[in-house]
Amino acid sequence: MAALESGNLVIVVTGGDPVDPAHLPQWPAGALVIAADSGIDRALELGLSVDVAIGDFDSVRPGSLRRVTSDGATVEQHPAAKDATDLELAIDAALRYEPSQVLVIGGHGGRLDHLLANAMLLAAPAYATLSMVAQMGAARVTVIRDHASLTGPVGDLVTLLALHGGASGICTEGLLYPLRDEALLPGSTRGVSNELTSGIASVRIATGVVVAIQPGQIGTHHQMAPS
Repeated sequence: MAALESGNLVIVVTGGDPVDPAHLPQWPAGALVIAADSGIDRALELGLSVDVAIGDFDSVRPGSLRRVTSDGATVEQHPAAKDATDLELAIDAALRYEPSQVLVIGGHGGRLDHLLANAMLLAAPAYATLSMVAQMGAARVTVIRDHASLTGPVGDLVTLLALHGGASGICTEGLLYPLRDEALLPGSTRGVSNELTSGIASVRIATGVVVAIQPGQIGTHHQMAPS
Protein backbone atom coordinates (compact mmCIF):
# COMPACT_ATOMS: atom_id res chain seq x y z
CA MET A 1 0.00 0.00 0.00
CA ALA A 2 1.36 3.41 -0.94
CA ALA A 3 2.30 5.99 1.68
CA LEU A 4 -0.50 8.27 2.77
CA GLU A 5 -0.36 11.87 1.67
CA SER A 6 0.68 14.41 4.25
CA GLY A 7 -2.29 16.14 5.79
CA ASN A 8 -4.62 16.03 8.75
CA LEU A 9 -4.75 12.28 9.36
CA VAL A 10 -6.53 10.30 12.07
CA ILE A 11 -5.79 6.60 12.51
CA VAL A 12 -8.69 4.57 13.92
CA VAL A 13 -7.74 1.13 15.22
CA THR A 14 -10.57 -1.28 15.86
CA GLY A 15 -10.83 -4.87 17.03
CA GLY A 16 -10.88 -8.10 15.09
CA ASP A 17 -8.03 -10.05 13.61
CA PRO A 18 -4.56 -8.47 13.84
CA VAL A 19 -3.36 -6.68 10.70
CA ASP A 20 0.08 -7.61 9.34
CA PRO A 21 2.19 -4.42 9.43
CA ALA A 22 3.37 -5.30 5.91
CA HIS A 23 -0.11 -4.45 4.63
CA LEU A 24 -0.11 -0.99 6.18
CA PRO A 25 0.98 2.27 4.55
CA GLN A 26 3.51 4.69 5.86
CA TRP A 27 1.86 7.66 7.52
CA PRO A 28 3.08 11.10 8.52
CA ALA A 29 4.49 11.52 12.00
CA GLY A 30 2.11 12.96 14.55
CA ALA A 31 -1.09 11.32 13.29
CA LEU A 32 -3.78 11.17 15.98
CA VAL A 33 -4.63 7.60 17.04
CA ILE A 34 -8.11 6.62 18.24
CA ALA A 35 -8.54 3.03 19.43
CA ALA A 36 -11.95 1.39 19.69
CA ASP A 37 -12.23 -1.20 22.48
CA SER A 38 -9.93 -4.15 21.67
CA GLY A 39 -8.42 -1.94 19.01
CA ILE A 40 -6.35 -0.74 21.98
CA ASP A 41 -4.67 -4.16 22.01
CA ARG A 42 -4.13 -4.03 18.24
CA ALA A 43 -2.70 -0.49 18.45
CA LEU A 44 -0.20 -1.46 21.13
CA GLU A 45 0.84 -4.50 19.11
CA LEU A 46 1.59 -2.15 16.21
CA GLY A 47 3.63 0.13 18.45
CA LEU A 48 1.13 2.99 18.22
CA SER A 49 0.61 5.52 20.97
CA VAL A 50 -3.13 5.81 21.68
CA ASP A 51 -4.48 9.35 22.06
CA VAL A 52 -8.15 8.46 22.53
CA ALA A 53 -9.60 5.16 23.78
CA ILE A 54 -13.31 4.73 23.15
CA GLY A 55 -15.95 2.02 23.49
CA ASP A 56 -17.66 -0.15 26.06
CA PHE A 57 -14.34 -1.95 26.76
CA ASP A 58 -15.94 -5.38 26.96
CA SER A 59 -13.22 -7.06 24.90
CA VAL A 60 -10.00 -5.11 25.55
CA ARG A 61 -7.39 -6.61 27.87
CA PRO A 62 -7.62 -4.75 31.21
CA GLY A 63 -3.84 -4.28 31.25
CA SER A 64 -3.93 -2.59 27.86
CA LEU A 65 -6.60 -0.13 28.97
CA ARG A 66 -4.64 0.67 32.12
CA ARG A 67 -1.49 1.20 30.07
CA VAL A 68 -2.95 3.72 27.62
CA THR A 69 -4.74 5.49 30.47
CA SER A 70 -1.49 5.87 32.40
CA ASP A 71 0.18 7.09 29.21
CA GLY A 72 -2.30 9.96 29.06
CA ALA A 73 -4.94 8.78 26.61
CA THR A 74 -8.38 10.36 26.79
CA VAL A 75 -10.84 7.60 27.74
CA GLU A 76 -14.46 7.73 26.57
CA GLN A 77 -16.44 4.83 28.01
CA HIS A 78 -19.89 3.95 26.67
CA PRO A 79 -22.45 1.45 27.97
CA ALA A 80 -22.50 -2.02 26.47
CA ALA A 81 -26.14 -1.51 25.43
CA LYS A 82 -25.81 1.24 22.85
CA ASP A 83 -27.06 2.20 19.41
CA ALA A 84 -23.68 2.30 17.62
CA THR A 85 -20.71 -0.03 17.32
CA ASP A 86 -17.40 0.91 18.87
CA LEU A 87 -16.02 1.58 15.37
CA GLU A 88 -18.83 4.05 14.61
CA LEU A 89 -18.19 5.81 17.92
CA ALA A 90 -14.49 6.02 17.06
CA ILE A 91 -15.05 7.49 13.59
CA ASP A 92 -17.56 9.95 15.04
CA ALA A 93 -14.88 10.94 17.54
CA ALA A 94 -12.40 11.38 14.69
CA LEU A 95 -14.76 13.88 13.05
CA ARG A 96 -14.33 16.20 16.03
CA TYR A 97 -10.70 16.70 15.01
CA GLU A 98 -11.74 17.76 11.48
CA PRO A 99 -9.38 15.39 9.64
CA SER A 100 -9.05 15.23 5.89
CA GLN A 101 -8.04 11.56 5.98
CA VAL A 102 -9.01 8.59 8.15
CA LEU A 103 -7.17 5.28 8.07
CA VAL A 104 -9.10 2.45 9.73
CA ILE A 105 -7.03 -0.53 10.84
CA GLY A 106 -8.95 -3.72 11.62
CA GLY A 107 -12.64 -4.55 11.41
CA HIS A 108 -12.37 -8.09 10.03
CA GLY A 109 -12.90 -10.44 12.92
CA GLY A 110 -14.65 -13.42 11.38
CA ARG A 111 -18.23 -12.19 11.87
CA LEU A 112 -20.01 -11.58 8.58
CA ASP A 113 -22.52 -9.19 10.15
CA HIS A 114 -19.74 -7.00 11.56
CA LEU A 115 -17.85 -7.06 8.28
CA LEU A 116 -20.87 -5.98 6.23
CA ALA A 117 -21.85 -3.33 8.77
CA ASN A 118 -18.30 -1.95 8.81
CA ALA A 119 -18.16 -1.67 5.01
CA MET A 120 -21.51 0.13 4.95
CA LEU A 121 -20.39 2.38 7.79
CA LEU A 122 -17.24 3.55 6.01
CA ALA A 123 -19.32 4.80 3.08
CA ALA A 124 -21.99 6.47 5.22
CA PRO A 125 -23.12 9.97 4.20
CA ALA A 126 -22.03 11.29 7.61
CA TYR A 127 -18.41 10.80 6.54
CA ALA A 128 -18.66 12.41 3.13
CA THR A 129 -15.98 14.97 3.99
CA LEU A 130 -13.38 12.30 4.72
CA SER A 131 -10.92 10.45 2.55
CA MET A 132 -11.49 7.01 4.05
CA VAL A 133 -9.33 3.89 3.66
CA ALA A 134 -9.55 0.74 5.77
CA GLN A 135 -7.13 -2.16 6.08
CA MET A 136 -9.11 -5.19 7.25
CA GLY A 137 -6.72 -8.11 7.50
CA ALA A 138 -5.21 -8.55 4.03
CA ALA A 139 -8.10 -6.66 2.43
CA ARG A 140 -8.02 -2.94 1.68
CA VAL A 141 -11.25 -0.95 1.38
CA THR A 142 -11.14 2.48 -0.29
CA VAL A 143 -14.20 4.70 -0.22
CA ILE A 144 -14.54 6.67 -3.46
CA ARG A 145 -16.79 9.73 -3.61
CA ASP A 146 -15.15 11.51 -6.53
CA HIS A 147 -11.79 9.95 -7.36
CA ALA A 148 -9.14 7.69 -5.86
CA SER A 149 -5.93 5.92 -6.79
CA LEU A 150 -5.58 2.20 -6.13
CA THR A 151 -2.16 0.59 -5.81
CA GLY A 152 -0.96 -2.99 -5.82
CA PRO A 153 0.80 -5.62 -7.89
CA VAL A 154 -0.27 -6.39 -11.45
CA GLY A 155 -3.24 -8.74 -11.28
CA ASP A 156 -4.34 -7.56 -7.84
CA LEU A 157 -8.08 -8.20 -7.54
CA VAL A 158 -10.29 -5.12 -7.33
CA THR A 159 -14.05 -5.15 -6.74
CA LEU A 160 -16.10 -1.98 -7.13
CA LEU A 161 -19.43 -1.86 -5.30
CA ALA A 162 -21.96 0.96 -5.16
CA LEU A 163 -23.34 1.59 -1.68
CA HIS A 164 -26.23 3.68 -0.36
CA GLY A 165 -27.64 4.15 -3.87
CA GLY A 166 -26.46 4.01 -7.45
CA ALA A 167 -23.22 5.53 -8.70
CA SER A 168 -22.85 7.01 -12.18
CA GLY A 169 -20.24 8.50 -14.46
CA ILE A 170 -17.67 5.91 -13.39
CA CYS A 171 -14.40 6.00 -15.33
CA THR A 172 -11.42 3.79 -14.63
CA GLU A 173 -7.84 3.57 -15.84
CA GLY A 174 -5.43 0.77 -15.09
CA LEU A 175 -8.07 -1.94 -14.66
CA LEU A 176 -8.38 -4.96 -16.93
CA TYR A 177 -12.09 -4.39 -17.50
CA PRO A 178 -12.48 -0.61 -17.81
CA LEU A 179 -15.58 1.38 -17.03
CA ARG A 180 -16.11 4.35 -19.32
CA ASP A 181 -18.71 6.79 -18.01
CA GLU A 182 -20.83 3.92 -16.74
CA ALA A 183 -23.03 3.19 -13.73
CA LEU A 184 -23.10 0.65 -10.93
CA LEU A 185 -26.22 -0.15 -8.96
CA PRO A 186 -26.48 -1.51 -5.40
CA GLY A 187 -26.78 -5.28 -5.49
CA SER A 188 -25.11 -5.59 -8.88
CA THR A 189 -22.08 -7.87 -9.27
CA ARG A 190 -20.87 -6.01 -12.38
CA GLY A 191 -17.87 -4.57 -10.54
CA VAL A 192 -16.69 -7.83 -8.94
CA SER A 193 -13.25 -9.33 -9.68
CA ASN A 194 -11.57 -6.72 -11.81
CA GLU A 195 -7.75 -6.68 -11.83
CA LEU A 196 -4.95 -4.15 -11.86
CA THR A 197 -3.01 -3.98 -15.13
CA SER A 198 -0.26 -1.83 -13.62
CA GLY A 199 0.94 -0.81 -10.19
CA ILE A 200 -1.60 1.99 -9.95
CA ALA A 201 -5.16 2.49 -11.18
CA SER A 202 -7.53 5.42 -10.97
CA VAL A 203 -11.29 5.46 -10.42
CA ARG A 204 -13.43 8.55 -10.92
CA ILE A 205 -17.15 8.85 -10.31
CA ALA A 206 -19.56 11.68 -11.03
CA THR A 207 -22.30 10.85 -8.53
CA GLY A 208 -22.79 8.40 -5.69
CA VAL A 209 -20.32 6.48 -3.57
CA VAL A 210 -18.33 3.38 -4.46
CA VAL A 211 -16.13 1.15 -2.33
CA ALA A 212 -13.11 -0.45 -3.94
CA ILE A 213 -12.24 -3.71 -2.21
CA GLN A 214 -8.83 -5.26 -2.79
CA PRO A 215 -8.94 -8.63 -0.98
CA GLY A 216 -5.19 -9.12 -1.22
CA GLN A 217 -5.28 -11.86 -3.85
CA ILE A 218 -4.00 -12.09 -7.40
CA GLY A 219 -6.49 -12.84 -10.16
CA THR A 220 -5.84 -14.87 -13.30
CA HIS A 221 -7.64 -12.98 -16.06
CA HIS A 222 -4.75 -10.55 -16.68
CA GLN A 223 -2.61 -13.56 -17.60
CA MET A 224 -5.08 -14.49 -20.35
CA ALA A 225 -5.48 -10.98 -21.76
CA PRO A 226 -3.88 -10.44 -25.17
CA SER A 227 -0.61 -8.51 -25.01
